[in-house]
Amino acid sequence: MKEEHLPIYGVGPFCVASMLLLFVGGVLLHCFGYLDSGKIERFSILMFIIGIIFIMLGIGIWIQAVIITKIERAIINNQLVTTGIYAWVRNPIYTAIAMTLIGVALLFTNLWLVLLAPLFWLDITILIKNTEEKWLLTQYGEVYLDYCQRVNRCIPWIPKIKK
Repeated sequence: MKEEHLPIYGVGPFCVASMLLLFVGGVLLHCFGYLDSGKIERFSILMFIIGIIFIMLGIGIWIQAVIITKIERAIINNQLVTTGIYAWVRNPIYTAIAMTLIGVALLFTNLWLVLLAPLFWLDITILIKNTEEKWLLTQYGEVYLDYCQRVNRCIPWIPKIKK
């Protein structure tokens, strides 16, 4: 039976679970001393400040994506949301979780944990590109392609102007 709309959770639980597993694995390695070569005490205050900023941005993006946009309602009504935070990033919920985890990783002042950021990006890219994006392309066609050309997948950026 064909879905009438994108599943509410989609690939989300798998994406979030894989990011959490990477993060928890990294933190455990850090706590047991396996990542000591990455500790940078000299920049601990700076990393703490940047970490807090990332955590606050992540929480803010999540609130915009889920609560303010009311994304669950849009999914149920089969609406492609391209405004608000969705005009800045196509997958703000995954971005918010990744940014929050990166912020927490920065609090550990360990460069090895900061290297989780590209792994989160790769995780989001692979999972979303091979699942949700295929469904959205089938469902919305040219409208979705146009949206993809204007808005980044998982790194928030100033929206490109439509020509």
